[in-house]
Amino acid sequence: MPEESDDTIFAEIADERRSLARTLEILSPEQWDTQSLCEAWTVRDVAAHLVVPLIVPLWQFGLVMVRTRGNFDRANQLMTTRVRREHEDELPALLTAHADKKFTPPGHGPLAPLSDVIVHGLDLCTPLGIEHHVPDHRMITMLDFLVPASGAAPFKGPELRLQWRATDLDWSRGEGPAIEGSAGTLALVLTGRSSALADVTGPGAEQLAQARANRRRA
Repeated sequence: MPEESDDTIFAEIADERRSLARTLEILSPEQWDTQSLCEAWTVRDVAAHLVVPLIVPLWQFGLVMVRTRGNFDRANQLMTTRVRREHEDELPALLTAHADKKFTPPGHGPLAPLSDVIVHGLDLCTPLGIEHHVPDHRMITMLDFLVPASGAAPFKGPELRLQWRATDLDWSRGEGPAIEGSAGTLALVLTGRSSALADVTGPGAEQLAQARANRRRA
């Protein structure tokens, strides 16, 4: 697949934000409070997290980073909580209104926020049993970004080379024992969602599960 320009990727990000906002607009109060695939975050928390970089100036986030002594995860949690509390009923509207913002994390290009919004869409929709369609070419772009050409699993610990193979579209990457699943499931596994391991198959899946178990025991 030809490499997409930054402007094209930003357009994909904007479209994905608007699509996800339309899904969020119809959720019931119970659905908003459902546990997402992100530990300790509800569906509303994840939606707030997606809105944070769209409405919070970078300098404000920097101040929170100073307060947390450089702990990005803690700063991210604090800003997410703040946006959730201040804009509880406005999250879909904010996601739509600021969909075209060309934000990228420091040191990263637009493929990072593209992957972020797609994976967090899965974090929201999967536990709700909602089908959130992402175009095949967009999923392939994300998977190519998440998986090194070698197929090495992007996790801490001993290097594990696998062949990642989607079962619902024409995509594979890497060499080694195969790990198979839908494109969305592979994306969840690649970004550390342990619950998604139950939905992948193949000898690579077994090796990955064992490697994670060994790290937990270490």
